[in-house]
Amino acid sequence: MSQEIIHVYFMPGMAANPSIFEHIKLQENLFKIHWLEWINPIPKERIEDYAKRLAKKVEYKNSVLIGVSFGGIIVQEMSKFLTLKKLIVVSSVKNSSELPKRMKIAKRTKAYKLIPTQLISNVEALAKYAFGETASKRVELYKKYLSVNDKRYLDWAIEQMVCWKQDRSLPNIIHIHGEKDAVFPIQNIKDCIIVKGGTHIMIINKYKWFNENLPKLILS
Repeated sequence: MSQEIIHVYFMPGMAANPSIFEHIKLQENLFKIHWLEWINPIPKERIEDYAKRLAKKVEYKNSVLIGVSFGGIIVQEMSKFLTLKKLIVVSSVKNSSELPKRMKIAKRTKAYKLIPTQLISNVEALAKYAFGETASKRVELYKKYLSVNDKRYLDWAIEQMVCWKQDRSLPNIIHIHGEKDAVFPIQNIKDCIIVKGGTHIMIINKYKWFNENLPKLILS
C-alpha cells in the first residue's frame, strides 16, 4: 500500500516572494510542495484576521506548514485555524519574548511608525529590513526575491511583527534557527534546532541542509 502524499505549504518572509524556496526539493513520491504568497492586508486588519484569510489557501487537512521569518509568525497564527501534521518555523520566533531588544524598544516607543516605508522600494533598504543585511553585493539576487514592496503591506507587516502578542510558544512547534541570524539573534531563542553557520537567509543559501533534514523532521 503506497503512502499518502503529504502536502507541504511554504510561507516566505517579510517582503519576499515564494521563489526563496526554489531550491527546496522533497521526494515527489512522498511530498507535494505548495508555495503561499502574501496577500494585501485590509486597513487596520488584525493579524488573526489576516491569518484566517490566508489559511483558506491551505486546501488539504493534516498538511505541513513551514514559515520563514515574519512568515513564521504568520504560519503560527494560521495554525490556529487549521488541522496540521506539522508546524515548522525557520529563522523566526515562537513568542514575543524571543524578539530582539531593538524590536521591543520599537514597540514601546512606537518607533516602527517612523520607518520610511515609502523609500523601501529601494532594494538595498528592503534587504536590510527583510534579510538583516544590505544588498550591495547581491542586488540582482534580492531584486528576484524581494518583490512585495507595497507601502501599505510593509507598514502593516512591520507593525504586526514588532507588536506580536504571543506570550507562550505553541505546543509541538519545530523551530529551525541559524547560529548567525542577525535579525533574530540566537541568544534570544530557546528550544530550536541550530543550523551551524546559518544566517537569516539560510533557506536560500543552505537549502541542501533543508533538503536533507526536512523529510526526517516531517516524518518523525
